[in-house]
Amino acid sequence: MKNKAPGRRRSRIPPPEARIYEHEAEADIPIWKEALFGAELLLLHASPVFYGLGIPRGDSSAVVVIPGFLGTDLYVTHLHSWLERIGYRAYLSGIGMNAECPNLLIRYRLTATINKAIEQTGRKIHLIGHSLGGIIARSVASQRPKDVASVITLAAPIRGTVMHPSILRAAKEVRSQILSQHGRHVLPDCYTPRCTCDFLSSLRCALPASVAETAIYTKDDGIVDWRYCRTGDRDLDFEVPGTHVGLVFNPSVYTIIAERLAAASLPV
Repeated sequence: MKNKAPGRRRSRIPPPEARIYEHEAEADIPIWKEALFGAELLLLHASPVFYGLGIPRGDSSAVVVIPGFLGTDLYVTHLHSWLERIGYRAYLSGIGMNAECPNLLIRYRLTATINKAIEQTGRKIHLIGHSLGGIIARSVASQRPKDVASVITLAAPIRGTVMHPSILRAAKEVRSQILSQHGRHVLPDCYTPRCTCDFLSSLRCALPASVAETAIYTKDDGIVDWRYCRTGDRDLDFEVPGTHVGLVFNPSVYTIIAERLAAASLPV
């Protein structure tokens, strides 16, 4: 498939094995649709799924939830509390605002949460990440396959940073702050697809078969190009109606999460 970028030639999406690669572009997508995420939150509270009805129960294994770009753990608390309600031990990421070098976030913040979850449950963990949080989750799964049972990404551009121009501008501002704050402690291409840090290097590798993978996306995404949020494997990619922001409140997403977690269930 192809992606449209204003003022640029259309770019061919690389094959699934390319994963994250050196590609960055503006996507001509309608960001105004994101204002409709509130409807998804209302539908969630009206759905039996939110109350644990008609879906597989959890097996008490740990699930770490990671927020997206410029987000904090606060906006994923609905998903966190629901996971607890259906029988999992859910953990908020503890990374603070997701506006920092992902390599540093993983090393100095997220790793502590993951180690805690493993220690308290004595089992492999599951990772769920929204948007940039999904990319971080996948990177961790690649780096620590022996500790991760499954990774679920929600509207995460795991194959390239092709997104709305306003989001790219915000990312460039964050990049400037990172370089100003950390200087020589981060690589020159930090916060770009060209960086060679552990975070991006691990994304260029396919996940081992031992890690169950799920990519959930919406074609109505107003933040990133939905074509870049898929693995390319039809058995792993799940399309739902809704907005980019609203996927963390989407009852269809919750149903898929419950089923995929159950499919990746671990022996006690």
